[in-house]
Amino acid sequence: MTAIMNMYKENKKNLIVLITFATVFAFAIGFCIRKDEISDITSSAEFSSTTLVTTITNETAAAAATTTVNLGLLDNNQIDTDFTETAMNDVSTAALTSYNVVAFDAPTTMYASDTVNVRLGAGTDYERIGKVAWGTAMSVLGATDNGWYEVTFKDMKGFIRGDYMVTEIPGIPYLFVGDSRTVQMQLAVGSSDKAYIAKVGEGYSYFKDTAIAAIPQYAGKGTTMIINFGVNDLRNAKKYVNLVNSYMDAWTDAGITVYYSAVTPVGSSASVSNSQIESFNTTLKEGLDPRVHWIDSYTYLQQVGFSTSDGLHYNKDTYKNLYSYYMAVISQDAAQSM
Repeated sequence: MTAIMNMYKENKKNLIVLITFATVFAFAIGFCIRKDEISDITSSAEFSSTTLVTTITNETAAAAATTTVNLGLLDNNQIDTDFTETAMNDVSTAALTSYNVVAFDAPTTMYASDTVNVRLGAGTDYERIGKVAWGTAMSVLGATDNGWYEVTFKDMKGFIRGDYMVTEIPGIPYLFVGDSRTVQMQLAVGSSDKAYIAKVGEGYSYFKDTAIAAIPQYAGKGTTMIINFGVNDLRNAKKYVNLVNSYMDAWTDAGITVYYSAVTPVGSSASVSNSQIESFNTTLKEGLDPRVHWIDSYTYLQQVGFSTSDGLHYNKDTYKNLYSYYMAVISQDAAQSM
């Protein structure tokens, strides 16, 4: 009898252990499956600081793909303003955008008007196979019925959105014209989609006699030009106003959007004072043609702070902050004009 009872207790103990193990094992399996699902979703989507990504669960994946929503402020180096709509693994390829290609009689040359993605098909839901930079000449084979171009890309066929292709070499997206502060901004932020007409220690005479003649070499339809002169010759405020205003018709007709950046503040050791700079900025802001967009970079740096070793020129981080402010103002203006 005692042996039977001991056997019963042992079997009961083993059963409890077995149930406990089964429960833990089932939980672990479920956790791993869920972890794999999450990993698949996040790894298949393209994230950025200006993109909000909305994911969907496997229960609805058969009907829709992960979508991304553009929130606005895009750096010009960023490729494709419409980010990928990434399909889940179990979504069939039939969900991809359908299109027809009308082939050209012969390949034609077109140019990328910005840095843009090249895809396997005519839709943002197709895989990205590369990108081309602003001004790249492309051999175009045909056009699709949904607004894309079929192109030759690295010995294969690819597709680029039609609104990023133009028939003539486009004006560079951003042109900076100025003095030593513009030179140092170039050193801080680079030149991938930007051009600079600038020289250390220069002012009105350089702008009038050299810089203006060079502008058409870089600027054209779609170019945003940022002018930043004055810190070296604050007495010439009215001359700057008259010179810029006299060229506004020509620049506007060429498709150039013109900005004038306020002269930014100086430190206590500079040879000029902030009160002189404020007077210069006021004269320009009040006198410039209404088509000139004003960037109040003076107030911006006064609020966020700046670092300078000689009272006049800034460190690299300050120039990067100033450049980011330029881009934010320009992006905001573009959004408001739409």
